[in-house]
Parts: sequence; structure tokens; C-alpha cells
Amino acid sequence: MESSYRSPLRVDLLGGFRLQAGDDQVTLPSGSERLLAFVALCRQSVPRNLIAGTLWPEASERRAYASLRSALARLNGAGRRMLDVGVTEIRLSPDTDVDIDHARSLALRILDRTAPTPDEDLSPSAVSVLSSGLLPGWYDDWVLATAEEWHEQRLHALEALAADFVRARRHADAVAAASAALHAEPLRESACAALIQAHLAEGNQVEALRHFTRYAQRLQCELGLRPTPRLRELVAQLQPAGG
Repeated sequence: MESSYRSPLRVDLLGGFRLQAGDDQVTLPSGSERLLAFVALCRQSVPRNLIAGTLWPEASERRAYASLRSALARLNGAGRRMLDVGVTEIRLSPDTDVDIDHARSLALRILDRTAPTPDEDLSPSAVSVLSSGLLPGWYDDWVLATAEEWHEQRLHALEALAADFVRARRHADAVAAASAALHAEPLRESACAALIQAHLAEGNQVEALRHFTRYAQRLQCELGLRPTPRLRELVAQLQPAGG
């Protein structure tokens, strides 16, 4: 128990909620999970009344405060260590790691076009990090707004990363990054373009045309639209005359 108490603490919000104390995964009641997730996303001191009102919006003020006290009381040792609880405010302990913070920093480094993407970020692990959504299956308003912001940021980063991989002649990684973006948003044309460009850079014309055709069919079926001239231009030389 003492060893676990001293273990590094980490809150994972990408791909679902997980609380880690060293190598051990810690289980918490649902209300305590939501409390930790909310405070972790805020990354600053949050007034108790704001937490109570946000997490239990349908309850009366008195009941919301009671729910907050209950969520705090039900935190176990590792979970309790993650919070600095004041009389009027609660914040995440400074020594607690949060995966979304590292993921956002990764995305910003990749999207910074004023400097080359660092070599350590040109990796399959970067694709893996950017492939995960924020708290999937959580439908609270405070989650959805942040999740949508991260969704857009990670898609742009995946597309930029695919282009970086193409320039580095790492075609398999480029395909993986672009595929992850397209999987997350199947009707996103820029993601389809990134995947086509990755295949063309590797010389896989058939794969490039196959993905274009599949995308065009889906776009027509679901939205009644055609690919833009920019996307059609990418495969114009691969199609038969009149195709």
C-alpha cells in the first residue's frame, strides 16, 4: 500500500477514463470519476459552486453540493491525492499527469508550420495518441464542447503528420496517419486527400484510386455531393478518359 501511495499519478481521458497509480489502474465510483475528469480538463482552481452546478445541473443547489461532498468522500487514496481541495475551490494536484495535456502539446508542435516537426514526434506513437477521442461515450455538455475542440485539432494534426511522413519518405506511417483521420471523419475531404497523396507518394496508384472511388460513392450516397475539383485533380491522371 505504501508503495502504491508513492506511485506517480495519471488521469487518462483519451479513449475513455482511466486513473493510474504507477502501474496499477484505480477504480472509482462514477461521481468521483466525473469530478476528477472535470477538474483535470479545467487545469486550474475551480470554485466548488461551479463544479456542483456543472456536474449536477438538474439538482437543487443543496443537493448538488451534497453530491459533490459525496464524490469527494468516496475518492480512495490515489484519487484523493490527485486533488488539492480547498474551502471554496478544488484543483488538480500539480504532480498529477493528464494525457490530454501531452496530446494537445503534440498536436500544436505538429501544426506549427514555422518550425519542422521534431523527429521524436514523427513516430507511430504520435499517430496512436492523435487517434483517440476525448471521453467517448460521455455526453455531458462540459465534455462535448471540449471533445469537439480536440476532435478538430487532432484531425488537422493527423493530416499535417501524414504530410510530414510523406516528405520523410515514410509512406507506411503516412498512410496510417491519414487513415486514422479518415476513420475518425469518413466524409472529411482533406483526410481523404491526405490518404490519396500518401498512396501516390508510394507509387500505389490503384490504392489511391480505390480510396477516391470509395469516398466519392459515400459522399454521393450520404450527402448527394461530389468531390471538389481539388480532390478530383489528385486522381485525374489515373482515371480513364471520361471517368
